[in-house]
Amino acid sequence: MNNFCIAAMQVSINVCICPSRCIKIALVHDLAECIVGDIAPADNISKEEKHRREEEAMKHLTGLLPEDVKKEIFDLWEEYEYQTSLEARLVKDLDLFEMILQAYEYEVQEKSPRRLQEFFDSTKGKFNHPEVLQLVKSLNEERNCQAAASSSDGPNPKESQSDTTAPHQTPETTS
Repeated sequence: MNNFCIAAMQVSINVCICPSRCIKIALVHDLAECIVGDIAPADNISKEEKHRREEEAMKHLTGLLPEDVKKEIFDLWEEYEYQTSLEARLVKDLDLFEMILQAYEYEVQEKSPRRLQEFFDSTKGKFNHPEVLQLVKSLNEERNCQAAASSSDGPNPKESQSDTTAPHQTPETTS
């Protein structure tokens, strides 16, 4: 989460976006997950049901707060959910980028290039912010180099297995 907020601050400094608003949105966008969990596409829960559960959780969480704080946090969450501002769209891009970066880090750690390709596939065409697009391009170049270097070292025993189980840790899915 800290890397995510720092990235929001750094990227937004270079454009006409409010860094403090990005940080606030980044901090609240996944709060509902502390109650409903991290609902992933593989869970086969519709977007509508996911939104309903998360909205209910956010109402519960913010209901415990003073009215002014409650309103600010809930409004920030809705701004992210409905992507109603440049800041919310940037945070969404960074959230997706963080997911694929984490997937790449697991691939490197496990020495199994492209093992988590489905995370990369799930983000294709979803990035919009020019600086985040550049980060994605750089990550893909690094990932391609890593995979090429690994294949030139000979076959990876893990890659030759037909094991389709998930790694010990999997990248967080996006909200």
